[in-house]
Amino acid sequence: MIVAHAATFRDALPNGGRLAGLDVGTKTIGIAYCDSRWTIASPAETIRRTKFTADLASLRALVAAQAIVGIVVGLPLNLDGSDSPRTQSVRAFARNLVPLDLPVLLWDERWSTAAVTRTLIAADASRARRAELVDKLAASYILQGAIDALASG
Repeated sequence: MIVAHAATFRDALPNGGRLAGLDVGTKTIGIAYCDSRWTIASPAETIRRTKFTADLASLRALVAAQAIVGIVVGLPLNLDGSDSPRTQSVRAFARNLVPLDLPVLLWDERWSTAAVTRTLIAADASRARRAELVDKLAASYILQGAIDALASG
């Protein structure tokens, strides 16, 4: 089940349980997890994308290892809220997660990478270090926004 509203996603989840946040790029997938009470999101890792079957196998292993009950996928909308070709690609990626048999929430991620990049620049991280961290930190930013919405509503 793929949804676009936090309330619908929350209704599809058990009472608590860990969630995963994904920042899906063309070359990498940033991954973050939250605690079972949906309090705080933490960056976890970045996986290199290959063929989708291999990507799905990696995600399936992570879901099992972390006891994930739902997935939040960052949706890269245009600034005006409309879809772009990249948005359509991420929607297709989310549809391909159906074999994981978990609820999937598409979450607006328009400002995630910019916010994370600003924070890393403020922390004086080198370009190389920023490139290494940005995807999993963006996944954490996306997941934190979603769990904040789950907690408030």
